[in-house]
Order: sequence, then C-alpha cells, then structure tokens
Amino acid sequence: MGKKLRVVTVTRIASSSSKAVLFAAAMCFAMSIGLWAQAAPERSAPAPASHTAQPAQTSDASAATRPHDASFVIGNDDVLAINVWKEPDISRSIPVRSDGKISLPLVGEVQAAGRTPLKLEQDIATRLKSYIAEPEVTVIVQQINSQKFNVLGMVNKPGSYVIANSATVLDAIALAGGFRDFAKQKSIYVLRQNTDGSQTRIPFNYKEVVKGHNPAQNIKLEPRDTIVVP
Repeated sequence: MGKKLRVVTVTRIASSSSKAVLFAAAMCFAMSIGLWAQAAPERSAPAPASHTAQPAQTSDASAATRPHDASFVIGNDDVLAINVWKEPDISRSIPVRSDGKISLPLVGEVQAAGRTPLKLEQDIATRLKSYIAEPEVTVIVQQINSQKFNVLGMVNKPGSYVIANSATVLDAIALAGGFRDFAKQKSIYVLRQNTDGSQTRIPFNYKEVVKGHNPAQNIKLEPRDTIVVP
C-alpha cells in the first residue's frame, strides 16, 4: 500500500508541473501577441508620409514651368532673363535695346518690345530648331524699366520715373521731391494717353486729398501718364 501511494503522489506532482508549464507558455504567447499588435501600427506609420510628400513636389514643378505673367507686354529698357535648357552659352540676362530688339547667339536679332514673354519664348524656340532638337526656352522679365510716368512743373525733381508697386499721384509727387514755392496744389492734373491717341485730363486737388476728402482723386498711375503741377 505504501508504494502505491508514493506512485500516485509523484504522478499528481508531475501533472501539476505540466499544467504550470502550459499556463506559463500560454501567458508568454498571449503577451507576445499583445506586443506584436502594439508594434505593428508603428512600423506602418511612415508609409502615408511618403504619399503626401509627392503631390507637393509635383505642384512646385508645375508652378515653375510658367514663372512669368503671360499678359505683360515687354518694352524698351526692360531686362530679360532668357534661359535655354542645357544651353548655358545661349542663356543670359539681357536688356531690351532702344529699338525694341535683343540679340542672342544662334538666334540673331529678335523683336522683344511689344510682345509678351510667352510669345518671345515661342519666337526664340522656333529659330533655335535649326540647331537644337526641341529647344525649351523660358523668358522672365527681371526688371521693368519701360513702364514710366512723367512729373512736370513746380516740383523739385521733375522727370520720368518707373512705375512700381501700383504708384499713385501722391507717390509721384513724393518721388519728385515735393512742391516748389508757389505751386498751385489745388490745380494739379494728370494727362492720360488713350488708345486712339487722344488725351484725358484728370484733375487732382492735393489739398483735398491730404485732408482725406475725395480720396478717389489719388488714382493709380498707368504707363505714359504725365502729372502736371502748375
């Protein structure tokens, strides 16, 4: 009887040990699954970032293809940046001459004044096709010197000035150094050239404008406007 009891006791101990091992293994497996589930989102997180970065690059590239205003008309003395892709010997910054033309290697003389940058690009590219396969030309107006207005009469510095930053009549008077003695500040006027060759006379009362009365008189200047201070 004593031997049988010992055998039974050993069997129960062995059975309990097996259950403990299995329980521990199950717990370890469950913890491993939990840790893997937590780590999985972290590994996949960087993927969306690469998708969001690509559209921004595409947008920047497309915006750079036409960096100029296609409605602007080039004039004499404007400075142009002309770039021919992969042709550094032709690419350069060049002013428009007084005759309205520019000169480029392989291209020769080209009429620039009176044309938009886009039209000038097309003209230069057409002439380069005899020398370069599918030339890509970009024309940017670096400096606008052709759009000017005049200030005449009783001001300290009469002359021609380049229009910049939507200049007004008050801006023009300030650029011209202000009034001289005995200037008729209430009788100033702007002469504006019309497309048919005629002129329009626009009155400007300096005294009223500086006091905040009738501010609509302080108009934005256009190319070839002339401010007369009697």
